[in-house]
Amino acid sequence: MKKLLSIALALVLALSLCSPAMAAETIQVAAIETAYGSEIWTKVAEAFTAQTGIAVDLITDKNLEDVIGPAMQGGEFPDVIHLATGRPAGLTEQFIKDNNMAEITDVLSMTVPGEDKLVSEKIAGGFTDTSLTNPYNDGKTYMAPMFYSPCGLFYNAGLFEEKGWTVPATWDEMWALGETAKAEGIYLFTYPTAGYFDAFLYALMYSVGGTEFFEAATHYEEGIWDTEEAKTCFEIIGKLASYTNPITPAQANNQDFTQNQQLVLDNKALFMPNGTWIVGEMAEAPRAEGFKWGMTALPAVEEGGAGYSYTWFEQAWIPAGAVNQDAAKQFIAFLYSDVACEIFASAGAIQPVLGIADKLEGDNVMFYSIYDHGAKAAMGNFAAFNAIPGIELSPVFFEPVNSLVAGELTVEQWLENIKAASDQMRANLK
Repeated sequence: MKKLLSIALALVLALSLCSPAMAAETIQVAAIETAYGSEIWTKVAEAFTAQTGIAVDLITDKNLEDVIGPAMQGGEFPDVIHLATGRPAGLTEQFIKDNNMAEITDVLSMTVPGEDKLVSEKIAGGFTDTSLTNPYNDGKTYMAPMFYSPCGLFYNAGLFEEKGWTVPATWDEMWALGETAKAEGIYLFTYPTAGYFDAFLYALMYSVGGTEFFEAATHYEEGIWDTEEAKTCFEIIGKLASYTNPITPAQANNQDFTQNQQLVLDNKALFMPNGTWIVGEMAEAPRAEGFKWGMTALPAVEEGGAGYSYTWFEQAWIPAGAVNQDAAKQFIAFLYSDVACEIFASAGAIQPVLGIADKLEGDNVMFYSIYDHGAKAAMGNFAAFNAIPGIELSPVFFEPVNSLVAGELTVEQWLENIKAASDQMRANLK
């Protein structure tokens, strides 16, 4: 009897050790905490574990690079990192340059955990055919598209109604409105930081020269900055600088950028480039009486032409040095599940999945339907290149707008600097 009891206990012990709860993998997920907060990541991680049995060690922080950087320098990498390109620290760009991202093309053909659809059947068209997800232009995907936001020019629709002004459809109409506003002590333009100028420049390039010009410019084609399209782009930028609230450059930093956004809420500037997160970011800020959010695409260059709205989105990726890459890929696939999308959307973080806009309400209906009202979508960014000492994308293409507005740089000087840097970038394309 004792022998049988011992055998039974041994079997129970063996089974318990092999149970999903005990045998489950644990992956580490590091996600930047933005205006959407960190609770959504906690809820998604819990839902993923409930669905797959894979535990999640979650790290979220507003300064994520500082938190995970030291461990990564020591060779310990999170299994999944949600951190977009375009941040001041440039950590994601560094991983791209160093070829330190795992390829995730196969995730697109994976079935979403808990569903019967493939990931590729959930993600909206075009989002995995851009340099923002395929940085090496080799047909392979290394970054998963996350939280998308149509970017455009945000303004006080209430002021336009009060004044009887029409939102400009062309740049000529924009300049005319600039003069009208100036007569009332209102500047035409501001921007939060020079970093927000990326979406503006990309949409402007599409508006001026379409996909062909955009692709040539973002891949540093020889002579591209000597073309009429390039000249038109920078003529517009130069003229817009003269209509920009002069306090903008002094506040265009990570500490004071909300003060530039406040200029629009206070009717001290009409338009600013931004994304849909602006509503939540400035939810508690004071504003002019009758203020209502409005959003428009960049104006067309000519009457009858197309205006463009850049679609900005974040990215999630797997470091090449991650230990649990298979489980990490399951986590990324789960990010496009209905369950995850609903959790994200509850905080205003909208996944680029088909049909998501039909489930929105309030201001988001206007923002996410911008492409239903004549605007065209602009997507993509500058191609990755091997590290060049002293040359980075933002200081070449975006940050000089501060000096331009401040009167410390001319359009011609800016273009010459772009040409010189572009030659080196072309020679060092990945």
